Amino acid sequence: MTRIEPIALLRDLVRIDSRNPSLAPDSAGERAVAQMLAATLEAWGLRVSMHEAAPGRPNVIARGGRATGPSIMLNGHLDVVDVEGMAHAPFGADERDGRVYGRGASDMKGGVAAMCAAAARAAARGLDGEVIVTAVVDEEHTSIGTRELLRCGVRADAAIVAEPTSLSMMPAHKGFAWIEIDVRGRAAHGSRYELGVDAILDAGLILAELDRLEREVLPARPPHPLLGRSSLHVSTIEGGQGWSTYPDRCIVRVERRTLPAERREEPFEEVLAAITRAQVRRPSIAAAAREVLWQAPSDVAPDAPIVRALSDALTSRGEPARFGGMTAWTDAALLNAAGIPAVCFGPGDIGMAHAAEEWIDIDEVARATDVLETLVTRWCGGER
Repeated sequence: MTRIEPIALLRDLVRIDSRNPSLAPDSAGERAVAQMLAATLEAWGLRVSMHEAAPGRPNVIARGGRATGPSIMLNGHLDVVDVEGMAHAPFGADERDGRVYGRGASDMKGGVAAMCAAAARAAARGLDGEVIVTAVVDEEHTSIGTRELLRCGVRADAAIVAEPTSLSMMPAHKGFAWIEIDVRGRAAHGSRYELGVDAILDAGLILAELDRLEREVLPARPPHPLLGRSSLHVSTIEGGQGWSTYPDRCIVRVERRTLPAERREEPFEEVLAAITRAQVRRPSIAAAAREVLWQAPSDVAPDAPIVRALSDALTSRGEPARFGGMTAWTDAALLNAAGIPAVCFGPGDIGMAHAAEEWIDIDEVARATDVLETLVTRWCGGER
């Protein structure tokens, strides 16, 4: 069996351009990196299969141990975001000062390397249960990879999503809703105020109501112990045709970050209420809203078996058992919704994600591998 080296795997992963083609149309997608990873995991002794979540975009599923015992999933995504504006070679995997540089090094090829090496090492020692590695596509867009994985019936008793958490345990993260508001006016020459209806000025009244929601209403609600309060921001606004024309349309796009305790419908209801309040001030406002995308929050109890087991694995490896709330959305929400308690834990800093300079600390990848190996071995009843 080939020697199991997470840092070598990390470099190999970073060197392959796996930009998400939904975000970078000139990218070939994840196929090449998936094929390389599948070959590596097979050489490391795991049972490997590949399944396309979309044409040319395969998930990698690798298993070790016995399917008759306790099971744990180690989940990570293979796609990365675009590289425009990066301050270094995006796929060079250059090593400097104990760091590997490149797009995806922190988000999240370091975590993928650690979880794969940990699973292979634990499986090589013998497991009474099963470890399932799932390296998926498209997490950076709409998560078709993990959705397809679950549709195909892949399940486990618990999961670790190896997103960059700086080796903190993160059993919760916010969800979000994308809502688009379409405000209609009437085009006219700029001199004909009696004919024109300014859609942008009408939108301004709605924006004022959204501002009150963000600055006064949401901060007054009870916060989550790990995630703080819910929030809202206006992502984009567009409208108008020229200096001397009344704008006949204004599109406002809103993102509302949600907490686990909030109802599914709450963000959309809030936006509709903001429009209604604006219409009380100006009854002529013509506006409609639609929900473009909704992603659920994720929350696992701090005393859940997978959290306790991860905490024990950390302390047994001499690492502090730190808790935190994940700031970004992850596939953990989909796993939890499918009945698989999922905790985010991995090497790297989420602040590096999508940044002009992206790197990961080599020592942190090695330490994450050790912790995950211990977790898998104990969870699956492996040899001591």
